[in-house]
Amino acid sequence: MKKYVWFKSYDPGVPHTLQPYPEITVLDVLADCLKERPEHPLAIFKGREVSYREVEEHSNALAKALIANGLKKNDRVICLFLNCPQSFIAFFAIWKAGGIVVPLNPFYTSFELERSINDVEAEMAIAGSTYYEAVKSFQPHTKLRLVIASDLDTYAKSPIEKESDSVRLEKGDLWWSDLIEKYKESSRPAAKVKPSDTAVILFSGGTTGTPKGVMGSHHSIIITAMFHRAWYESMREEWKDKALVPLPLFHSFGVYICFGSHLMNHMPQVLIQNPRDIKNVVNTIRDYKIASVSVTPTTLISILNYPDLKPDDLRSLKGVGSGAAPLMAETKHQFEKFISGPIIEGYGLTESGIVGANFPVKGKWKQGSVGVPPIDVVVRIMDIETGTKELKTGEEGEITIKAFQLMQGYWRRPEETAEMLRDGWLYTGDIGYMDEDGYLFITSRKKDLIKCGGFQVWPREVEEILTMHPAIAEVCVAGIPDPRQVEAVKAWVVLKMGCQATPEELHDFCREKLTGYKVPRFFEFRDDLPKTLVGKVLRRVLQDEEKAK
Repeated sequence: MKKYVWFKSYDPGVPHTLQPYPEITVLDVLADCLKERPEHPLAIFKGREVSYREVEEHSNALAKALIANGLKKNDRVICLFLNCPQSFIAFFAIWKAGGIVVPLNPFYTSFELERSINDVEAEMAIAGSTYYEAVKSFQPHTKLRLVIASDLDTYAKSPIEKESDSVRLEKGDLWWSDLIEKYKESSRPAAKVKPSDTAVILFSGGTTGTPKGVMGSHHSIIITAMFHRAWYESMREEWKDKALVPLPLFHSFGVYICFGSHLMNHMPQVLIQNPRDIKNVVNTIRDYKIASVSVTPTTLISILNYPDLKPDDLRSLKGVGSGAAPLMAETKHQFEKFISGPIIEGYGLTESGIVGANFPVKGKWKQGSVGVPPIDVVVRIMDIETGTKELKTGEEGEITIKAFQLMQGYWRRPEETAEMLRDGWLYTGDIGYMDEDGYLFITSRKKDLIKCGGFQVWPREVEEILTMHPAIAEVCVAGIPDPRQVEAVKAWVVLKMGCQATPEELHDFCREKLTGYKVPRFFEFRDDLPKTLVGKVLRRVLQDEEKAK
């Protein structure tokens, strides 16, 4: 095995490789948990424990229902939920039936949901009843033929309750609880599921900003879980420690951590639906003696600013994972005063199976770095112009990643896949360098991605929506520094001759077609936009002007 410079930065006892990896799926991990401790809680939701046995039985029933309603091998099924036990049960049910899970953000606009559903040509959706009417509003423009609905509080009591009458289902659609009751004696279906099968399609903007479905295999979830288990072994006590899950289960981090790492570590997962409810986050950590949580720097700052935070409220935390945006040194130092372990920053992409770099648990922390390549992950820095020349230590270039859990590709987008995956290497579009100890530093983003409070905003997507407005001639969107969200979305607008528009009008226009965090917080009207000689808008000039104000 080749010796890499970052090996010397690993914690003592952390292996350099975990090969060969077992040929198993997440369903096999669930089966092992069930065999060992069937009544142990997989999830805790609003005070109620949901055991491995209940998840197994209900996912068997739902899988049988899906097959009875025509689900075939590799069919895509939409999941539209906030964090709740139904997400776990639906994922396992779809996999048991041989399908592919497509989790979508329920806060997407109808425009965004319709586009994603059509992209994967899904015929079935499982959704929280709160979102049922939204799905029905655009269903005629999709291939959807069945919607299964469930109240988000269905599993708040035991046994589960029949859904309320707040929503009236249209003919042909089905209630979750009715299906669980009808097929409650079902065993696991006979559908064959292989480690190499596609497990999930997660939407990401890649390097272009156009949403694309990232295909991740069952094996990729297992491999990421095994790396986390080995990397963080010193911080966890299996079957005893609890993990808080504030990040959404429709996000790549939620999928890989909750269905992989936490499941393999036998950690009961305490589910939170609103991570912005800081009072509830703090109280849950204190009351359940949470040992592990992964959040964005924005959430860490919000917790530190919570006026009722007491010195011991967070003391049960053995470690905190931070990602999705840069972690400021002051935030790290202040937060670690309240917990019993370190904050561990990491870097990864949906396309990489959320791996790329992680700080060692006990190792050196370097300000500005995102850590070192973890187990069985290799990082190279390549020249930006051609992507074919590997650069030396300390030289800036494009970050490329090779790992066993890289995406299988973009759903039915071979050209974009070939651009992102080259000879087994993932070209991230991020610019950075590696130091003599193997620590990775990200200096800029080739793709101009805006990281807004832990969410990703693609300028091109927002620009395309704004150019639909009849008064706009030109527009440029970029991120500007923001103390609360790290970056805020701003739009520089040139109006057509004789036309008028206000920031409020443009905000409302965007809000009709974009999720809230993508809508620009700031608008600036200009006579023109700075451009190159060939007419390309100089986004960086606008950002530099903003910083100089």
